[in-house]
Parts: sequence; C-alpha cells; structure tokens
Amino acid sequence: MLTIGAGTHHSRREFLRIGTLGGLSLAQLLAARAVGAESKSLATGKSVIFLHMYGGPSQIETFDPKMTAPEGIRSVTGEVQTSLPGVTFGSTFAKLAKLADKLAVVRSYVPAYDHSASPISNKETQGSNLGSYYARVIGLNHPTTGLPSNMILSPRALFPDALGIDGPGASAFSAAGPLGGAYAPVYPGAGGDLMRNMQLKIAPDRLDERRALLTQLDGLKRDLDGSGTIEAMDRYRQQAFDVILRGAAKAFDLSQEDPKTMARYDTAPLFRADSVRKNLGNYKQYVDHGRSLGKLLLLARRLCEAGCGFVTVVGGFVWDMHADGNNAPPQEALPYVGLPFDHAVATLIEDLAERGLSDKILLVACGEMGRGPKVNAKGGRDHWGNLGPLLFSGGGLKMGQVIGRSTADGGQPASDPVHLQNLYATVMHTLLDVGEVRLLSGLGSDVLRMVTEGDPIRQLMA
Repeated sequence: MLTIGAGTHHSRREFLRIGTLGGLSLAQLLAARAVGAESKSLATGKSVIFLHMYGGPSQIETFDPKMTAPEGIRSVTGEVQTSLPGVTFGSTFAKLAKLADKLAVVRSYVPAYDHSASPISNKETQGSNLGSYYARVIGLNHPTTGLPSNMILSPRALFPDALGIDGPGASAFSAAGPLGGAYAPVYPGAGGDLMRNMQLKIAPDRLDERRALLTQLDGLKRDLDGSGTIEAMDRYRQQAFDVILRGAAKAFDLSQEDPKTMARYDTAPLFRADSVRKNLGNYKQYVDHGRSLGKLLLLARRLCEAGCGFVTVVGGFVWDMHADGNNAPPQEALPYVGLPFDHAVATLIEDLAERGLSDKILLVACGEMGRGPKVNAKGGRDHWGNLGPLLFSGGGLKMGQVIGRSTADGGQPASDPVHLQNLYATVMHTLLDVGEVRLLSGLGSDVLRMVTEGDPIRQLMA
C-alpha cells in the first residue's frame, strides 16, 4: 500500500531509494519503458492472468475424467456433469462445471515433460518469462498508472511467512533470459523490498523540498553535460515522482476492496490445514496454496484493472501427485488442492463478468506437464509430457467449448493437438496487434519470432 506519512526523520539515502523495484530505481525502469514507448498503441488494452498449476496437474482428474475407461485409468475422484451437454469434469470442480459455458477446455494440449519446463519460461521462450516479451514490446510500465507491465504473484505477496515460488525450476519464473534483467517480472515479496520501497513515508512538503534540491544539483550537472543525457533522466525522475504520488501501489492494497468481495474470494475457509498429512514434504506448499489462492486471483484482477498486462499467479508446488514422500496421490490431494482452485477460479470468472471485464482479461490455467494415464503402484500419477489440461476463460475469445479429443486412455491427443507455440500465439494475439508488431523496428529477431510467429488456437478465435 502506498503511504504518504508525516514523518521527517529520513536520510537523503532513504529518499533516493524511494521507488525502487527489483534493484532498479523507478526512474530507471521508466527510462527503460521508453524502449517500447513508440509501440504502446500496439496493445489491445487486454490483460492476461496466467495461473500456473505448478507441479503438473492430472488431465484426467481435472477436465477429462474418462469414466468409461478401466479402473487404474479413469478418474479416481469421479466426475460431475457440466453446463455443456455431454461434457463432464472431475468431481472436485463442481463450481467450474456450472460455468462451463464461460470456459474453453483443451483436451488435446501437449505440454512439456518436467518441472523445469514451465509454460511461463522454458527453451521455447529462451529462458525468459513469457510476460517479459510483452513488456519488451509495450514497455515496462503503464504510461498512466506507472504499474509494471509484467508481474508474478505467489503466496508470499500476501503472507511474509509463505514459501514464495519454491520448487524445481522455480528460478525460471522470474528470469528474463537474453532480454536482460530490466525486463524480468516484478515479484512482490521475492526479497521483501518491493512493497517497502513503494511506500512514501515523507511528508509531501518535505518531498517538494528534496525534489527542489535534486533539481538544483542536476542543474549543475547539466552545465557539465552537453549530451542531453541528464535532461532525459530528469524527465524520467519527474515521472517517478508522479507515479509515487499518484499511488500506483494502491492496486496492491486489498483492504480497499469491499469486505464482501474479499470474503467471496477467500479460499481459507474451504481449507483445513489439519486435513493435510504433516509428514508430506510439501505440507507447507499445500497450506500456502489453500489459504492464498483466492486472494491472489483478486489481487491479479486489481493489477490488471490498474494497467498490468501480464500477471503470473503461482499458488504453490501442489499439483505433483506421485504419492511419494513429498506429494499425496490425487484422491487425497484434490480435496485440499482442487477445491480452493475450483472456488477461486469460479469466483474470478463470475466477478469479471459482473464488472464487465470478461472480454478485457483472459485467464489461462495449465501446468508444466500432465500426469500419467495409468495410476502407479502407490495410487499416484507420474510425470507425463504427452498430454495435460489447459483451460481458458474470457479475453474476448470463444468460450463454451471443448477443443480436441484425447485417446481412450487419456495419454495422447486424438485430434487437434495444441502445442506450446499455439498457446503462446493465442496469448500474444490477445495482448497485442501482432500484425503491427511485425512492422516495428528495433525489437530484434528473437523477440519478433516469439511475439509474431506461431498460430493461435483457431477454435478460440471469434
């Protein structure tokens, strides 16, 4: 939350650190935004919330239950009828089943194979967070609100004692690869500095005094610098002051929401920590996911409303269901993993519709892989890269459909295979006028390839 306090006992060093984001000053970030300033009109005005089901969810227990298959293949949690005739989901997802007309489920999605190949960042993206490409085209900050274009939310954004993004390949989420560190997503709670440094604890009159001092010092520097560099940085510093005073950080302040909305999103009442076996290695992950997922999606909605274009939400490393010492099998885990997911996602979809935002915000939900079509000897499902669940809602795309079919055992696409490149193209076509991006100079071949190549999922294009 942005706070303009009345205290005056702050050193000049503290003042100069105001507005830092991820190790770069806000002025520097706004300067980097100029790289994409000429292309800001290429944005469609839409945003993407990418809900990463970290750990690899089972395609069978989620949205393709295969109840006519033999025991050991079919869903161990049963099925529930959706609002679409003849379409069922795993029984854990009863609320989403009622909203199936507002969803598009892909049953022929071919993901990656292991935890290090997140759909957010992998070899296809050259190790860059997917949202970093969007930020590279549009710029790092919204031109009006100053909010970062690309952000990651994990339970630590809400709870300081949460693990954050903690699991195999976790470092890839916040990487920017060859794009450079300036384009890495902003990750509240990652190091604890973001929220503190977006607070302004200086009385406004003192701020004006120090702004005047900086102006005088920069005036002296200008006399020594005829290149125009200092003049340019002055503009960015002025923007930094403006962003702080406009209160961009208010988007993070959930207390500004109606208490009824807060309660509506809250998944904590659905989750009982004592229902999770404490001897599981991922016990803390399950707890963090259960208590935070709803509020993380509420926070994501607020960020999108305030101008953030790409928000990655990672509730925790909880979809890994081998039935080993770390992870519970699907039948045990889905009540405390799937129920919060079902409630949180359904609430977001209904909330967006009520606010008239369904066409403005695209929700994408998937994992880095799927799960084996055959239950293993311990009752779990192992890693599987040939098929995984993929869910869409909103964004002005065509909803109320199931795309593709899987084979009888739920292990392979039987029709209309959808690959990572199709997923990425769908996201980029939602966020950007891709045809105009192709005409933009200075982006580089790798960025152009990532943003403009690939075919969107044709069934989704209205």
